[in-house]
Amino acid sequence: MIKKFEKEAMFEENLKWKQAIKREEKLYDQIYGDAPMRTEFDRDYTRIINCSGYRRLKHKTQVFFSPKNDHICTRIEHVNLVESISNTIANYLGLNTELTKAIAVVHDIGHSPFGHQGEKILSKIAEREYGEKFWHGGNGLNFVDNLELLRDVEGIKRNLNLTYAVRDGILGHCGNAKISGQKPRENVVNLKDFTYPNKFDPFTWEACVVKIADNISYLGRDLEDAKEMKLLNDRDLQNIDKAIESIKVNNTSIIGFLIGDLCKNSNVEEGLKFSEEAHFVMEKIRNFNNEKIYKNDKIQPTIRYFTVLMNEIFYTLKKEFNGTSTVKNIRKMKRYYPVLSEEFSDWLEEYSNSDGRDENKYFNKIVYDLNDIKNYSKAIIDYMSGMTDQYIVRTYNEIVSF
Repeated sequence: MIKKFEKEAMFEENLKWKQAIKREEKLYDQIYGDAPMRTEFDRDYTRIINCSGYRRLKHKTQVFFSPKNDHICTRIEHVNLVESISNTIANYLGLNTELTKAIAVVHDIGHSPFGHQGEKILSKIAEREYGEKFWHGGNGLNFVDNLELLRDVEGIKRNLNLTYAVRDGILGHCGNAKISGQKPRENVVNLKDFTYPNKFDPFTWEACVVKIADNISYLGRDLEDAKEMKLLNDRDLQNIDKAIESIKVNNTSIIGFLIGDLCKNSNVEEGLKFSEEAHFVMEKIRNFNNEKIYKNDKIQPTIRYFTVLMNEIFYTLKKEFNGTSTVKNIRKMKRYYPVLSEEFSDWLEEYSNSDGRDENKYFNKIVYDLNDIKNYSKAIIDYMSGMTDQYIVRTYNEIVSF
């Protein structure tokens, strides 16, 4: 096995190591005795897969909303595919596979319900209400830094407190990799300044691998799902097969071909890169999927439904704003919306400066200032973004039902 990037891997010998493993706060000591049993990135990995945001991905849309077919890909399956692909590439090139898998499993934790369509709808609401765009990479950092909580060894809820390298990987995965060759940046940036996709290159080679694996993973899988859903007819499939002569257009062939091509053509000097043939294949499939799947007439009614649903939930909660007494107002909604009232008020109390917040009960960060309606609006968007598809539909049905 050729370890072309072994000297660039994120281990202690790397000049970026201290920054890569840096956390905002010291983690509690491991409880296995004197010898640590997990590396810093392995600790991140286990913290991620044990948090509730990761588990909710199993009920979030990848491309197709609420399919009756159990074999259609969900968001968590997509994450697992990215982990598998990135692990294969990183292992072959000699990179740190523990860092790679930690970034891979967390990279989509900020995704909203209803996939990219839900993301676009929340972004429109966010721009209108407080002048910021919503994007799942930035929301992912927000979740792991501020909203996802785990109990420490004393049973107290704490923020995840992940390493800089993993947090950077969440932001860095968004957008297409550079055709000329994807390389990591050298400089350290404040991750709060990473405000839109591709503003900065990722900080590590491992994060670059996940970025590319993300691009590889959905091409063939979305095709397979579309076949299963009967969105593609025989002529569509014949046309894409004819357009790409070098491989059979199915998930297995696409993943195998692109991984092999990337590993063959990448080097430290030029970066992680594909051949011209591989770029041609990727662009053909990407364009085909965009035209025949993502813009398919069958999908359009769901987008209109998502728009109505998400806006109605937002307005239902926004109208209860009353400064630091907002939580009290929301609790009064229980007569009409018992589940929404209880769960959102509890959630808001945990993360905001609401009246009566018990400082002896909550030890996580205060994220929202309820003296500011724009900040409260962001709290609603964040809350909605964490919902699963089924949960947000149930919430809407509770609002509109009598």
